[in-house]
Amino acid sequence: MKIAVTGPDGFLAWHLRCLVRSRHGSDCVLVGRSEFASSETLAEALNDVDAIVHLAGVNRAADDATVAEENTGLARRLIAALDLIDRPITVVYGNSVQSLGDSVFGVAKRAAGNALESWAHRRGAAFVDVLLPNIFGEGGRPFYNSVVATFCHQIAGGETPRIDVDRTLPLLHAQRAAAVLLNACEATSIERYAPEGTPRTVSDVLAQIQTMSDDYRRGDLPNLADPFTRDLFNTYRSFTFPHQWPVYPEFRSDPRGSLFEAVRARGGETQSFLSTTNPGFTRGQHYHLHKVERFLVVKGTAEIRLRRLFGSEVVTFPVSGERPGFIDMPTMWVHSISNTGSDELLTLFYADDLFDPVDPDTYPEEV
Repeated sequence: MKIAVTGPDGFLAWHLRCLVRSRHGSDCVLVGRSEFASSETLAEALNDVDAIVHLAGVNRAADDATVAEENTGLARRLIAALDLIDRPITVVYGNSVQSLGDSVFGVAKRAAGNALESWAHRRGAAFVDVLLPNIFGEGGRPFYNSVVATFCHQIAGGETPRIDVDRTLPLLHAQRAAAVLLNACEATSIERYAPEGTPRTVSDVLAQIQTMSDDYRRGDLPNLADPFTRDLFNTYRSFTFPHQWPVYPEFRSDPRGSLFEAVRARGGETQSFLSTTNPGFTRGQHYHLHKVERFLVVKGTAEIRLRRLFGSEVVTFPVSGERPGFIDMPTMWVHSISNTGSDELLTLFYADDLFDPVDPDTYPEEV
């Protein structure tokens, strides 16, 4: 299935593209501002796709009129382009639960959704209106995408967040939202989905992130058995990368030798193993969507390389058993470790779950 995504540079669109890459080994058709320049240009970009996930829009702007016009205007331009294509195409709309209310943003999202649904009725096309709750996750923009992104940014930077209004929010991780959107591309009729989020008060979220941060600065991992905690932890640690790495554990020495803690983790089923790598060879060359993974070289010299999915910049860490330091692999970053020395490399690997060959959450790609 060939899937197009509008607003491809946005936060949720990046998560959708990561999920498509993991499932199909390909990218979406990217439909950005230049494609929206005219109906003809947009129709040409969408001509051979099977489904469109419409995520382009504006959450906040300098004035209310811009929020209203951008969200409804993008829907109108999309409809005009679809009318130029002589076949019905499935449209999945990344709507918001705010469309059920009377805010400027909510009214604009509702109007856009109604226009797209009317087009689907007229053309006999499948249309799915997905009412998303508050979305959070890796790559979120602080002070824009979610309060979670703002708290993570501030706490990782040593700031003290402030709560203006404490209320309960339905929170859904962006990868879980992306899965709903991607699965909806298989729809054959006009439908509406309202995926549920995990209800948490703003103060509870702040307290949980603060506790995670205090422990993680020492390298300690929280209990990751709860999916929401794992998602929140992956979000927080994305804001610590790459500037807080490597972490060098404290050595405890006596006449017998030295000892240091490689992993301290609370609860859950975890897996640790030692691996040897011969000179000149590389391990890894893959990425994960959810897995928490730690690399620690205990003997030899190596280079750990990472690249954010769909990006070109490579972050490189030289590491050595002379001063063991660990690095946790961020989710949705391709990573590898290469033996750069002349001797055997000995590395300790840790993962927060047991390897499942049926669902390994490990997707091959070269850095």
